[in-house]
Amino acid sequence: MSSRRDYYEIMGVARDASEQDIKSAYRKLALKYHPDRNPGDAAAEERFKEAAEAYAVLSDPQKRSRYDRFGHAGVAGATGGPGAGGFDPTVFADFSDILGDFFGFGDMFGGGRGGRRAAARGADLRYDVELTFDEAAFGKEMRIKVPRRKVCDACGGGGGAGGRGPEACSTCNGRGQVRYQQGFFSVTRTCSGCRGSGRVITDPCKECRGEGRVVREKTLDVKIPAGVDTGSRLRVGGEGDAGGRGGPPGDLYVVIHVGEHEFFERHDDDLHCRIPISFAQAALGTEIRVPTLTDDETLKIPPGTQPETVFRIPGAGVPHAGGRGRGDLYVNVGLEVPKSLSREQRRIIASLAETDDAANQPVQRKILEKVKDIFG
Repeated sequence: MSSRRDYYEIMGVARDASEQDIKSAYRKLALKYHPDRNPGDAAAEERFKEAAEAYAVLSDPQKRSRYDRFGHAGVAGATGGPGAGGFDPTVFADFSDILGDFFGFGDMFGGGRGGRRAAARGADLRYDVELTFDEAAFGKEMRIKVPRRKVCDACGGGGGAGGRGPEACSTCNGRGQVRYQQGFFSVTRTCSGCRGSGRVITDPCKECRGEGRVVREKTLDVKIPAGVDTGSRLRVGGEGDAGGRGGPPGDLYVVIHVGEHEFFERHDDDLHCRIPISFAQAALGTEIRVPTLTDDETLKIPPGTQPETVFRIPGAGVPHAGGRGRGDLYVNVGLEVPKSLSREQRRIIASLAETDDAANQPVQRKILEKVKDIFG
């Protein structure tokens, strides 16, 4: 009669346990009895092996079915357990899923990531420019100087003196990984000598110190299109940092900042301004000259225009960015009351006041009537 323990008993689960229940139970046991947590504890290592053997059977539907029907005899030789000539290495196939996050092994048991690092794309760069109101409205061609990483001319980007490239890492023999023995199984980790690249530079280039890139300032001619505004970004492809290990360069992004205008306010592509007019101009009507970004426009003020009336001049705003046409100009007319009057002006205004019809003072009359009602 076999003295080996029942696999369900080892895992601490019922015989009808789900696949997830078995996996969760194994994770708890593996974390509890792992050799790294119990250095020098032979009993813990044995429990760890025992749990791994049980999991190898119960996590496999076919092996589990044979075990449920025939017991240990049904899986003899299938688990690699005691009496079968060794330990089954396939039990570690999903350790990166079960234990990798906890122990931080990552590429343990020969699976997962590792190997030489691929070429890296260069970093994107940002360059801020200040524009005047008119420059943003009509566009501008400008020359900028951008500090960025470029391929080292001395080594051609290889990083080694005299143009020599990197050599195979002697620590990992170019594999980018080093295998360590962890008790009864091995663990693969990223090589610290080459940081996983598999190659090292033994004689670095003096110009770039082995990086393969140097910081240099480059002069670029950039065309700012008409209609840009604060926050607009222009992408200049391939003018960012050079890529590492032969990778493609990044991009350059030119970020726009626009100054204020002394007369206009900008709302998207529309312009707004305020122009004062006199009482006589508002009452009798007139024509006024309105400045725009390009030239003056004639605006007709009809008789009886009220203060704060807004007039629209189509197409006198900012050009649409990336398209045809322009925004509009909105003119707000405000009534300008003189602070001082000549004797003749006073006489004329007083005469005008005497001719005002009572019908033109409805608000004042209503207020007086309410006062009489309150105190009458």
